[in-house]
Amino acid sequence: MCGMPQQPPIRSTPTRPRRLDASMSLLTNVMDHSLDDGYAEAAARKKAAGEGGMPKTLRSKLGLAAGLVLAALVVTVGAAQARVAAPVVAKEREELVDRIDRESETADQLEDSVDRLREDVSARQREALKHIGGSADSDLVGILSGASAVHGPGVKLVVNDAKEADGGGEGGPRETTGFSDTGRVRDRDMQRVVNGLWESGAEAVSINGQRLTALSAIRAAGDAILVDNKPLVPPYTVLAVGDGQRLSTRFQNSADGLYLNALQEGYGVRTAISVEDDLRLPAAPSVTVRTAQPSTEKNEKGTS
Repeated sequence: MCGMPQQPPIRSTPTRPRRLDASMSLLTNVMDHSLDDGYAEAAARKKAAGEGGMPKTLRSKLGLAAGLVLAALVVTVGAAQARVAAPVVAKEREELVDRIDRESETADQLEDSVDRLREDVSARQREALKHIGGSADSDLVGILSGASAVHGPGVKLVVNDAKEADGGGEGGPRETTGFSDTGRVRDRDMQRVVNGLWESGAEAVSINGQRLTALSAIRAAGDAILVDNKPLVPPYTVLAVGDGQRLSTRFQNSADGLYLNALQEGYGVRTAISVEDDLRLPAAPSVTVRTAQPSTEKNEKGTS
């Protein structure tokens, strides 16, 4: 029986199940291969070098040990050198102290010698003044020149730093206008005080026992005040011989007295003035005259 040829049945191939992460192939590849080939090669090379050489921890320990040994060696050598040099340094120090002591003793002896010579010169000056124009004139010359000790009524003026005075800074008000933002007494303050007393009628003046003359200088050396190159320390006691009450009144009303009052009120400088019945001022050190020459009537007539 002829029939129509039958076609072979079509066989369907089984399909593989689809992975759930098929759409995330790039992320899967990254997770499966977290290191690329370069990193892997570098890690392998480092591992091979570590196996063939010295471990890193051991090298670090050896370096630390070498550093400690070197530091200990330096300290030991330094201590040994200091121990060796100590006697030499001590000997040099003793020699320096002895030298300072000797020089200080010599300076004290020279100062004593200078004081004795000054007293001798002053005595000779006073003796010479007795033969100049009679006793009254010689006494007056001695008083005015400061060569003779004097006593009499007058005023006592004490000037002292403020209680909490300090050095202050540079460029303060006092550096430019004559006043200060501190309460420290300056040499220019004492200059004005002394000049004000002279102008008010003082006949003789001394500061802390140092007699002033026409050639006296009041200067500063740092924070110290010098009178004829001799340092003074506060409080500064100024004695002025003259008509006590009149001298006190005139000075306090003068420009210099008002200046001192401004220092007291504005900067705390402490001042006290009193009238005294009898003040005693010492003679000034000998005055050396280098230029002035005595004149005589004969010389004056010859030059006229």
